[in-house]
Amino acid sequence: MGDLEISLKILLTGVGSYLPNNKYSNDDLTKLVETSDEWISKRSGIKKRHFVSANETTSDMAFIAAKKAIKNANISKHEIDLIIVATTTPDNTFPSTATLVQKKLSINAVSFDVQAVCAGFVFALSVAKSMMSDGIYKNCLVIGADSMSKLLDWKDRSTSVLFGDGAGAIMLQKIENNENFYNDWGILSNVIHSDGQYYDILKTNGGVSSDQKTGYIQMQGKEVFKHAVDKLSTSLEEALKESNKKINELDWLVPHQANQRIILAVADRMKIDINKVISTVSNHGNTSAASIPLALDEAVSSNKILNGNLIGIHAIGGGLSWGASIIRIGKP
Repeated sequence: MGDLEISLKILLTGVGSYLPNNKYSNDDLTKLVETSDEWISKRSGIKKRHFVSANETTSDMAFIAAKKAIKNANISKHEIDLIIVATTTPDNTFPSTATLVQKKLSINAVSFDVQAVCAGFVFALSVAKSMMSDGIYKNCLVIGADSMSKLLDWKDRSTSVLFGDGAGAIMLQKIENNENFYNDWGILSNVIHSDGQYYDILKTNGGVSSDQKTGYIQMQGKEVFKHAVDKLSTSLEEALKESNKKINELDWLVPHQANQRIILAVADRMKIDINKVISTVSNHGNTSAASIPLALDEAVSSNKILNGNLIGIHAIGGGLSWGASIIRIGKP
């Protein structure tokens, strides 16, 4: 077919996010658990986090973030034909939180959830790209949303101080043409991995089929840190290789916002200028699947990340599950 071949690109055209109104500083947490601002800050870089109110759900946060992403993409919500929500804290065990977002948007779209904990957004992005590339879907909302406060054990100061609630969303649009106009734009690569042999180092101690309970977060911090630095680095290297890019070509790296020490260690290992790394973890803690789109929206809103910038994203979560993507954001 030669020059008549159809070029297909999945562009990232809009971002949005939401944080609950309830803010808790490190000092506030001293009333709930034996800790201190110094202890939390030194080990994580976190200064505050946001928690949902009693009547606020994961789908509520996802809906608000989605509306902002749709508005920023400048498309009609009725053009959306696919919604994928990455979440570990659904409103109900079933149906999916994505179908609630669809209901609140009052649109017709195939809607479902994916669950890879903190790596959920990267996994959802990979699923979205595959479905859009292989199928009929043209406009997809990818949302990361979690109410991690619902999984916290306030008797465990090693985990309870690290997490927060929030949502972030992006709008993906498929472009098909026979020109080179969109070359090197959109999602350039995705890599995802899982290794169940590390299942027990980051998990909850309950579940529907085991004890009919939600359970609380349990984490082997030193083990998670070690695997995080290694796997975040190697997955980013894979994604760069797959997209035929070098680390110095990235305008920005938007990592999973779990721990500032992890962010710094990965930046050092990857030899990337820390000034090119987006860090928002101090403002909202670890919001699981929401953390990357939250950080991305903050960076776009503050005019750090601009249309046409080449960005890398990567995350790791329970499973263990991890992955990375290379994206040229916006459209020509």
